[in-house]
Order: sequence, then structure tokens, then C-alpha cells
Amino acid sequence: MRVGVTGADGLLGGTLVPLWRRAGVDVAAWSVGDFDVRDAAATRRAIAAAAPEVVLHLAAYTDVDRAEAEPELALAVNAGGTANVAAGCREVGAHLVFVSTDYVFDGGAAGPIPPSAPRKPLGAYARTKAAGEAAVEASGGPWTIVRTAWAYGPGGRNFVDTVRDAAAAGRTLRVVDDQVGAPTSVRLVAEGLWALTGRRLSGHWHLTASGAASWCEVARAVYECAGADPSRVVPCSSRESGRAARRPSYSVLDCRATEAALGVALPAWQEHVGVYVRERRMPGLGLIPGDVT
Repeated sequence: MRVGVTGADGLLGGTLVPLWRRAGVDVAAWSVGDFDVRDAAATRRAIAAAAPEVVLHLAAYTDVDRAEAEPELALAVNAGGTANVAAGCREVGAHLVFVSTDYVFDGGAAGPIPPSAPRKPLGAYARTKAAGEAAVEASGGPWTIVRTAWAYGPGGRNFVDTVRDAAAAGRTLRVVDDQVGAPTSVRLVAEGLWALTGRRLSGHWHLTASGAASWCEVARAVYECAGADPSRVVPCSSRESGRAARRPSYSVLDCRATEAALGVALPAWQEHVGVYVRERRMPGLGLIPGDVT
């Protein structure tokens, strides 16, 4: 299978590309140095030259707070860039897989959010990702939208690594306790995408670790796994945190359809966070034949 991957040097791409290559996939890995997704002509040329069967669109503007100050740039990347990638895929007949986010929801759900739930974005970043989803849906070619949340792993800025470093330094942290979700390793996402892509499953899918916790609870778990005192993690409210962008208070995604399609139970977030913090590795799901995890 020939696969193109935008954002190949990002947090998810840095794990996904070598993992898929080891599994024998022919991957065309693209970073912003290869082309800028905002450049429609360059994007379409690159996709046409690679002639992939599938394109994983991971490239995104991801600075949630900064997006409040530069919404036009975030929109140009997350919506305009996604539309350009979708157009390139349509021209070569490639199946587009767009990785999206829990932020397209407003956090007002009373239980795990199903893939069919209506989008209700709160902030600038969220609106641009919702617009990207809409561009994919209107693209006219085959597509899959996979939403994940609270990603962590090596090779990029993320909450779990930040907290682990703070624990190692013996620092006291103030962490919000009124936002709930499930931290999810990029290894889990990479394997889930492998299975969904291999089956050419279209439509909307949710892919996270199971369970639910506040950011404060996650931080305390990280401190404990790192051998630090979890009482040094002090709860605060989202308002007290002073962040520029509003965030959904509830980001637990309903992944039951994904589990049924993949034939696996997605692991509890505590299990994978614990291994990542203690052993510096990310356990796999066993979805890639022959892979050693």
C-alpha cells in the first residue's frame, strides 16, 4: 500500500511513519519543508507525484491559545490546507484520512460523545478544525475522519512529558481539575489508524484510550508513576489557569464503534500512561501483524 502522510514530523507522524514503514508500508512522508498545505498547487503536485492510495492528513496548526490571536492563520492551515489536501486526493483517487480533535465539541455532553454528535466548537482553533472536517465531508472523494484527544508521546510538546519533567525537578504544579478526558498515546492512535485505514472504513470514528480523568488527576498519576509526591499537583479552575482559549469541559469520546470494528478493547489511560512514564515506551495494541511492542 502506498500512503502519503502530511505533518510527518509532528507528534503523531513521528511515531506513525517509522511504525508503518517497519510494517512494510510504502510511505511518502511530507513535512512543511516539502510543501505548505496552504499552497494549493504545491499540495496537489506533491500528491499527484506520489500517487498514494491513501493520504493521512496530520499537518495542522495546533497552538490552541495562540489561535485566538491569529485565527486567520489557523483557519488557512486547518481549513484551507485541509481543503487543498482533499482536492489533491480527489484528483488521484486517494482515500483521505483526516485526524481531528475532541475540540470540535463544546464539552456539554452528559456522557461519552458519539461520532455522530453535532459539532459545537468553542474557540478559534476548534472552529478551524471543525471547518477542516466540513471541507473533508464536502470533498467529493472517499474520506474518513478520526477524532482523538489529549495526545502524548515522544518527539513533541505534550502534557504528559511536561508533567513528568516537572515531577523529576520536584516542582509544584497548578493543574485544572474541571476538564475531563482520556490521555491517549500516539502509538495507540497510529495503530488504530492502521486498522481503520487497512479496512477502508469511511465516516466518523473516535479513537482514544478508555476511561476519564481531569487534567489534575492525570498529572497526579504521572507524579506518582515518576516517584514524586502527587500532593505537589494543586488543583485550579480553568478560569484560574488564565489560558486564552476556552476548552471543552468534557472530552470523553465514545469509542465503542471503533472497538467493535477493530476487534480490540482500547486500554485504560492509566495503563499506557504508567508504562510511558516509568519505562519511556508506548505499548502497542497488537493490530499490526508481526510488530514487536
